[in-house]
Amino acid sequence: MARHKIIVNPISGRGAGGESIPVLEAGLKQAGLSYDLVRTERPWHAAELARDAAAAGYEVVVAVGGDGTANEVLNGLMLAREANPRLRPVMGVVSVGRGNDFAFGMGVARGVEAGLAALAAGRRVPMDVGRVSGGLYPQGRYFGNGVGVGFDAVVGFEAVKLKHLSGFPSYIVAALRTIFLYFRAPRVRVETDSGPLELSALMVSIMNGRRMGGGFMMAPSALIDDGLFDLCIARQVSKAGILALIPRFMQGTQGSHPAIVTQRTKRITVTALEGVLPAHADGETLSIDGTRLVVEIVPRPIEIITSPAGGAA
Repeated sequence: MARHKIIVNPISGRGAGGESIPVLEAGLKQAGLSYDLVRTERPWHAAELARDAAAAGYEVVVAVGGDGTANEVLNGLMLAREANPRLRPVMGVVSVGRGNDFAFGMGVARGVEAGLAALAAGRRVPMDVGRVSGGLYPQGRYFGNGVGVGFDAVVGFEAVKLKHLSGFPSYIVAALRTIFLYFRAPRVRVETDSGPLELSALMVSIMNGRRMGGGFMMAPSALIDDGLFDLCIARQVSKAGILALIPRFMQGTQGSHPAIVTQRTKRITVTALEGVLPAHADGETLSIDGTRLVVEIVPRPIEIITSPAGGAA
């Protein structure tokens, strides 16, 4: 029987992580799963716990929390694999956070009951993992869902400040605020497999998953196992133009807009020729005033447990 390490961030989702533990343990026992459960106590603790669990022989390591918890667990599994390339960790996700975009992109439905159903069914699929170097992480940091540079990164920073809102509504309000905070796009050089491109880029989204901000479909056709990032670049537009683009991103129809550039690539370098590059990886702050990011795909290094139907909500 596969051994599961359950890593719970008790403060994720404004305490939803901690509140989920009794239901989680009852469901794991009912499903007959072998598990050990541990709570995180500090930033990056989930990464350390996941790394140690993989090295100790746990077959499945489960992140219970939001995007940040999932990202830390992913980093821990990848660090364990760096130390021992023969390891092929299996990751599980129980999403109880703010945006839950990581889980959505990986095909895991939101909530404790859906996460338990996925763990009980044990449906595993391979997933690509991204690695980004630069900003606060010159040594590199892994991500599963995506990297956002520019406007969408600032939206995430602003959403965290909204203590009275959570979930997708907080990102909508944050996006409206950001129109007035971040409307002058930096001049950037973007280098991909297709060659270099220089432009004033309001936003550069580098996606392995499909969604950011709890409801913005940055890459509606992205696949997590095709060995490619889906790239979405928004050129400089007016404040009114930004406002008009928001519904398109919610529907995933922005690709037909003349201000939007889309590509698929294995590697991308973003360099600020003017200005700086605020950026996040899976919602975690990656750069505030950095000027260069290098992002590359690692094809299918781990497997992830998805919802039985393979869908997410």
